[in-house]
Amino acid sequence: MTTTYDVTIDVDAGTSRGAYRPLWNWFGYDEPNYTYTANGKKLLKELTELSPEPVRVRTHNLLTSGDGKYALKWGSTNAYTEDANGNPVYDWTIMDNIFDAYVEAGNIPLIQVGFTPEALSDDPGPYRHKWSIGGDYGTITTGWAAPPNDLKKWGGLIHAWARHLADRYGEEKVLSWPWEVWNEPDGAYWKGTVAQFWELYDVTAKAIKRALPGARVGGPHTCGAFSNPRAQTFLREFLRLVVENDSPIDFIAFHAKGNPVIWKDHVRMGVAKQLRDIETNLSIVNEFPTLRHLPTVIGESDPEGCAACSARIHPQNGYRNGPLYGAYVVESMLRTYEISQRAGIEIEGAVTWAFLFEEQPWFDGFRDLATNGVDKAVLNAFRMLGMLKGEWIEAKSDHALDLQTILEHGVREQADVNAVATRDDKGVSVLVWNYHDDDVEDGAANVSVALAGLPAGNLSLSHYRMDKDHSNAFGVWKQMGSPQDVTGADYARLEAAGKLATLETGTVEAKDGKAVLSVQLPRQGVSLLRLEW
Repeated sequence: MTTTYDVTIDVDAGTSRGAYRPLWNWFGYDEPNYTYTANGKKLLKELTELSPEPVRVRTHNLLTSGDGKYALKWGSTNAYTEDANGNPVYDWTIMDNIFDAYVEAGNIPLIQVGFTPEALSDDPGPYRHKWSIGGDYGTITTGWAAPPNDLKKWGGLIHAWARHLADRYGEEKVLSWPWEVWNEPDGAYWKGTVAQFWELYDVTAKAIKRALPGARVGGPHTCGAFSNPRAQTFLREFLRLVVENDSPIDFIAFHAKGNPVIWKDHVRMGVAKQLRDIETNLSIVNEFPTLRHLPTVIGESDPEGCAACSARIHPQNGYRNGPLYGAYVVESMLRTYEISQRAGIEIEGAVTWAFLFEEQPWFDGFRDLATNGVDKAVLNAFRMLGMLKGEWIEAKSDHALDLQTILEHGVREQADVNAVATRDDKGVSVLVWNYHDDDVEDGAANVSVALAGLPAGNLSLSHYRMDKDHSNAFGVWKQMGSPQDVTGADYARLEAAGKLATLETGTVEAKDGKAVLSVQLPRQGVSLLRLEW
């Protein structure tokens, strides 16, 4: 039997906490060739529709050599080769397919400069790595991760690429696209030294700015730094070289990952680790007074670090198919705002490293937003985040955990039943969530949402919900017997189940500017209450 308890949330629509700006509407993935598949284009459009402003999209392998065929943790554009005399040959055909899809969907690319084309690789060994769903990062560091053997040719490639984008899509549009250099050079993605990476960064940033004066460039996209001395040292040394050599830099990027495990008989999430990564990286940035004014970008901000690792092989990744992933995203994203404020450093965006994986079994437990064209529950958490707009207003829960408790202990004892709210010209949006690190069905909250500062009169109410029984195609798929051959009416049923569910609609009377709403919210459930006048 599920236990229940009472929670009171007070929302004051008359108390502004400043302008609301989304940082959660950034997404990324390893495999650029998924971008222009039918499912890829469908998902890009859905991301556009859920966000109050254009979604930013980041992908690896935009300069990797190959045949343009997608595979797990791999992709290629073959943009750079050389003729028999060693002269550069540029081919933008595959690149154009990728960026055409972004432009068509209305996305803003966060253009990742990487990796090293085979003709420029300083590694005579194998160029392409091997990967399986079991995942072994020890096998991926091959020729694509080597420093370029000719930085002049490398700089020429970057300049030519930037000019090509400007010529194809218009310089004004492309100037709004941020550029970033590489990915996790402190880990498996770089075979050189810190100094060699800084040199690559410096040449790259200057080539971009020669081609597009006014373009924004950043990096280095180091790994999560909490309990990771190598990442800490790399980021600190890179920033020191940037400052000492006055290298162009417009934002600082790093990554943050949680740590799910199997605890007893269930998945236990590790949100504290992800938040500690953010906190630690921001503290390193704060060591450099001349850089503190720059915004930061969390280039990957996720529950763990291997999107292409199936939960079939890694059972701790079993959170990915159902509502726990969505509740975790809401918890981690909204706590990210708090960490940013506490550190005094702007976090411009937090990239969810999840997109889709083509030609994989249904609900195989990859970290993705959709499976075989059907949206997962997590996408509905983003849809509710997308309903926040205008300015923050005061929202307090008597069952919320303070940030420091979560940083030190995670969400392991009491659940975090919490809320944020925004107000715009047409109404108020209240986002309420019931999150716990432990994936067990217990602890439903009887939530009373007391609102003040509302216009008097009748207000329309729409209540949206993601939980085990709503906005959860995975639950419906299991009810269908977990089929792997889904067609016709069954596909349509799953596709509908993947959309955001409306739990109720109605009218609420605000007397003296006050109203009370009652919500029963199960563990790992998220509700969005929208009142309009």
